[in-house]
Amino acid sequence: MSLDQAPSVPASQQSFLAFDFGLKRTGVAVGNRMLGQATPQATVVAEGDARFAQIEKRIKEWMPDALVVGVPFHPDGASHENTLRAQKFARQLRGRFGLNVYEVDERYSTTEAISAGAKDADAASACIILEQFLRSLP
Repeated sequence: MSLDQAPSVPASQQSFLAFDFGLKRTGVAVGNRMLGQATPQATVVAEGDARFAQIEKRIKEWMPDALVVGVPFHPDGASHENTLRAQKFARQLRGRFGLNVYEVDERYSTTEAISAGAKDADAASACIILEQFLRSLP
């Protein structure tokens, strides 16, 4: 299903929850198409089922139309261990919550967040990922 076909919500009003996946910390941001901006949320500091329980609370709170996951790559575009982990995380989100999940190349998002002086680099990185995604939408 494309974003334009999402039921019940006009495309211009779709909202998204984005994640910067990490083994111990997962940055979170929320945003929508109308504003084209993302707002950082508290970073999830948990693993396994505890991580998904916290994510479920965020999904219930924000009721996003879809999810966005940052997927890291080497500078040359090659995948690595964390690429595969982030893609697995995206598949798990799709399976657990039944929402569309979009993957975004997140090369340099954490570096950008840190260089901008972010207090929570994970949440700031999730914002960068989501805003990049929002800019890519028609």
